Parts: sequence; C-alpha cells; structure tokens
Amino acid sequence: MSTVTAVPLQPVKRAYVMWLVVGLLVALVAGVALARAGDTGIVTTPSGLRYKVIKPGDVAGPRPTDADVALVNYEGKLLDGTTFDKSQQPTPFPVAGVVPGFSEGLKLMHKGARYRLWIKPELGYGAEAKGPIPANSTLVFDVELQDFINESVLRQLQMQQGMMGGAMPGGPGGATGAPPSGPGGPGGR
Repeated sequence: MSTVTAVPLQPVKRAYVMWLVVGLLVALVAGVALARAGDTGIVTTPSGLRYKVIKPGDVAGPRPTDADVALVNYEGKLLDGTTFDKSQQPTPFPVAGVVPGFSEGLKLMHKGARYRLWIKPELGYGAEAKGPIPANSTLVFDVELQDFINESVLRQLQMQQGMMGGAMPGGPGGATGAPPSGPGGPGGR
C-alpha cells in the first residue's frame, strides 16, 4: 500500500489572475487587429487575375460582355512603378479584343467603377516583349469604366453617322472603325 503525501498549494493572488486575464484580452485584440490589417481587399480570380475595387460604380447596372466595346480611362504600369501606357481621354476597347486579364477585369466592372488589376504574364503578353513591356511582366492597370455599348449597336450607329455625312470624330476607331490599341496598352495579342 502506498501513501500519497498531499502538498497543499498556496492560493494565487487575485491580482495575478486579473493580470493574466488582461494579458489574454490584449493578445486577443492584437490578433484581431493584425488579421484585419492583412485584409487588403485584393481578390484573386480562378484564372489568377488579381484585382482591387477602388470605386464600385453602379452595382445595380449591367457589366460588359465580350460582345461590347468599353470606354475606359486607364494607366498601365510595371511592378516597379514604370508607366508604359496611359489614356489621355476615355478610350474605347472591344472587351474581347484586349489581353485576357484586361478583358476579364472589364467584365467584372460596372459603369463608373474604378479597379486596380494585376495581370500575371499568362493573362497578359506572356514571354513576349511588347515595346516598353519586358517579357514575362506582371502588368498593373488602374482602370475606370466610363461606359460600354454592344459592338453591333455601335457599328449600326457608325453606319448611320456615315450615311449622314461623316465618321464619328473621337468615336471608337474613328473613320476606320478599328478600335485603337496603343503600344504596350491593353490591346490584344
């Protein structure tokens, strides 16, 4: 038969317990604050396009599709901050006629929205260098969607305008009907 000798524990002072509880609460609050600080608002799509909504625009309205021409203000930069292209005025682009990442970003936006897009090389120009854009570059675009219209409706309007005596000055594609694609801009491959 063994005998167990009980050693009485000294009671813990109430002040020590309070400091322990306060320390745990401070740690909990700090953890929550750090978790929220890491929430940058950047979303990654299944294709790998990363975007951040800077201004949501008219969220009740429709979004552009591949059949539309979008009127946008944009600035394109490299990751090091070098600007390679910037619109001087709202510029029309066929949604399906630009690099895949830019097209995907446009289709996420509503009229009046402003987004920042990070387009990985596979959704941009890939291993191909384009003017000031080195091969395998991630492209960063600030894009503001002014408006969009179905491309077939736009062509009908251009034809009607042409019958009335001239091309639409400043309109998408001008007199040729071909949408612009500046060097290094979001133009198609």
